[in-house]
Amino acid sequence: MLFSDRRDAGRILAGRLAGYAHRPDVIVLALPRGGVPVASEVARALGAPLDVFLVRKLGFPGNEEFAMGAIASGGVRVLNEPALARYGVPRQAVESVAAAEERELTRRERTYRGDLPGLELRDRTVIVVDDGLATGFSMRAAVTALRSLGPRRIVVAVPVGPMDTVEELRGLADEVVCAATPEPFYAVGRFYEIFDQTTDGEVKDILARARRPETAAAGVGRGYS
Repeated sequence: MLFSDRRDAGRILAGRLAGYAHRPDVIVLALPRGGVPVASEVARALGAPLDVFLVRKLGFPGNEEFAMGAIASGGVRVLNEPALARYGVPRQAVESVAAAEERELTRRERTYRGDLPGLELRDRTVIVVDDGLATGFSMRAAVTALRSLGPRRIVVAVPVGPMDTVEELRGLADEVVCAATPEPFYAVGRFYEIFDQTTDGEVKDILARARRPETAAAGVGRGYS
């Protein structure tokens, strides 16, 4: 195992991002839910604000762990067109899955961000954090959606992922920081000793701590205008 848990992974990842520490233009965005405890440690180490950016994987009907694409805030959709064609997935099935995931994305946006205004990212350096990469579709959707918000630089940061996915993302993001690219790569959870499901409650607690006035004064939590 490479990491004891997500917080351990976040501390290790933060060491690879030290060049972004204490810069006023930097914001750390977590992909909920698993990316939030990782990003919390990164934001703490960098003295940067922490917030979330919502993305939902679109799983194949009957095999939800296999991604046929992803959606992100702002109506962005990225599809695995070759796989859809190979397995003959009808568009109606894609739309059905996408509609269900849109509802969950909306629920999580409301749960995690409440009445906070939208993210203000223009001319900022955005570090997008997840607990790992597999197919990379969720991260691709996130980067595509974030581009429309006008950041100066997008940095993808993850503790672990397969090299081919990392290389694909380098074509989309300005920088990709991946602490480990083990081969063979089976699944993100294989590289954690503890890989429990992160709950809505844990996400809300982490974000609430980051948004406290004393924490925000230190640079963590000002992820919104």
